[in-house]
Amino acid sequence: MITITIPTPEVTIYKQEYPELSHIYGFTDFHLITREKGGIFMFYNDQDELLFVGKARKLRQRIKKHFEDTVSPIKNHRNEVVKIEVYIVDDPVEREIYETYVANKLGAKYNEDKLI
Repeated sequence: MITITIPTPEVTIYKQEYPELSHIYGFTDFHLITREKGGIFMFYNDQDELLFVGKARKLRQRIKKHFEDTVSPIKNHRNEVVKIEVYIVDDPVEREIYETYVANKLGAKYNEDKLI
């Protein structure tokens, strides 16, 4: 049996109710997320339910893309996201394992393609 432990998030950012600065769906702290490193990220709703888990070679760029493009699995649910957790995972194989494990173990609502 293989034991997988979800690491502690490197960065957690929260949606602001009345952001004063430029924002994307209420999030203003994307600058706290690394541009250069890869890892996984998790989107949560206001009841702390996991909505989506994803992986990326460059985290900030990929996370922002989920709020901007028209093909994201969360495109119709962006307003539900109130918290984003970011985990640094350098190895691409480990990212894939974590994404699949988290989607299934924590029941990511919008990761239909990863559910077993």
